[in-house]
Amino acid sequence: MPIKTNIPFIPVGIAIITISDTRTNQEDTSGAILRAYIEKSGHTFVEKCIVRDDKTEIIQAITQFAETKNIDVILTTGGTGVTARDVTPEALESIADKIIPGFGEMFRMLSYQKIGTSTIQSRAIAGIVAGVYVFCLPGSNGAVKDAWNMILSSQLDNRHTPCNFIELLTRL
Repeated sequence: MPIKTNIPFIPVGIAIITISDTRTNQEDTSGAILRAYIEKSGHTFVEKCIVRDDKTEIIQAITQFAETKNIDVILTTGGTGVTARDVTPEALESIADKIIPGFGEMFRMLSYQKIGTSTIQSRAIAGIVAGVYVFCLPGSNGAVKDAWNMILSSQLDNRHTPCNFIELLTRL
């Protein structure tokens, strides 16, 4: 889709939450990839944390970031699968003001082109919490790259036409 080059880019503040029982900052490659994309795109990386695959901890982290003034978008990575410990979608659904079903649908459609029917195991989801966008991505490097490159990079760019998430930010 076209980018309107005649209007200035509006950077937004983005935080990352990595959800994992095992990853440390040194091992968190998907979080590092997201941070690099955020910074390369011209947005502002605000903060990052790692929380366990625990619904209460995920809710606390999302809520804390959503209440932080300079955070407009939260990206989570991990916990979107189908195992018993994967509770990121349930955490978001329990606190979201609105769910954005099209994000998960589009992610799986695009992912299908790369990994086939295995994409059905992804429960990627997005929503709005306290006026902040929350995008819950799978934890794999490939998944975060696909989500950023095929969806988020354009939808988080106010110059993207015909519409984008950023132009709606003040009305959330």
